[in-house]
Amino acid sequence: MTYWIVAALVIAGFALYLSSTAGRLDRLHLRLEADRLALDRQLQHRCGVAAELVAAGELDPASALLVGQAIHQARTADREDVVAWAGAESNLTRALGLALEDPDDTAELSRDPATGEVLRELAGACRRVQLTRRFLDDGVNACRVMRNHRMVRWFRLAGHAPWPMGIDFEDTPPEGLTVG
Repeated sequence: MTYWIVAALVIAGFALYLSSTAGRLDRLHLRLEADRLALDRQLQHRCGVAAELVAAGELDPASALLVGQAIHQARTADREDVVAWAGAESNLTRALGLALEDPDDTAELSRDPATGEVLRELAGACRRVQLTRRFLDDGVNACRVMRNHRMVRWFRLAGHAPWPMGIDFEDTPPEGLTVG
């Protein structure tokens, strides 16, 4: 009789372990979804601030056109197609980098109080995009590590959740924004 009790306790303990592991994995998947939405929100904010910069009319016409096209591409990119989304965001980063690559020109632009405020807001938006993408990458790595555990694979604790995917794009702030 004692063996049955010990066996029942071992089985109950193992079931509790599997249940808590599945719960943790579920929370990681929810965190990934929240991080992805936060990244999308920050990227949309960066697009909006970049559009304000273009609308201010302080950029040269070629840069304004280049940044404007990149903004449109980033705003209309399909969020489910991660490759297209990452490409559009990288194009916006590169366009901003070309428009604001010279710190002296950027300093000249920032002398106007309204444009200076937009440039400071753009610099902050670029930094927040970088941080948010790092949070997403950390969550993806943690989820992948958890999903690679034997018990998670053997007992299919991830269910039908898709494999965690990060988004890799160029997010370095323009050189002119980081100086000063």
